[in-house]
Amino acid sequence: MNEVAEALLVRVHTARAGLAAAVSADDAYAIAVAQDELDDAVRLARQHGLDIEATGAEEG
Repeated sequence: MNEVAEALLVRVHTARAGLAAAVSADDAYAIAVAQDELDDAVRLARQHGLDIEATGAEEG
């Protein structure tokens, strides 16, 4: 796997963790921001042909 692909997968993983933290904190604004980041990370990963489901970096 190349560096770009690895970075994108890390971004998806980090975004998922951020969303989980925001949900745990019950912070509506943080949830919205984190969901946007996750959506963007997933979109970029898919544009680069990455199968995020196969790597365990599933969307929301």
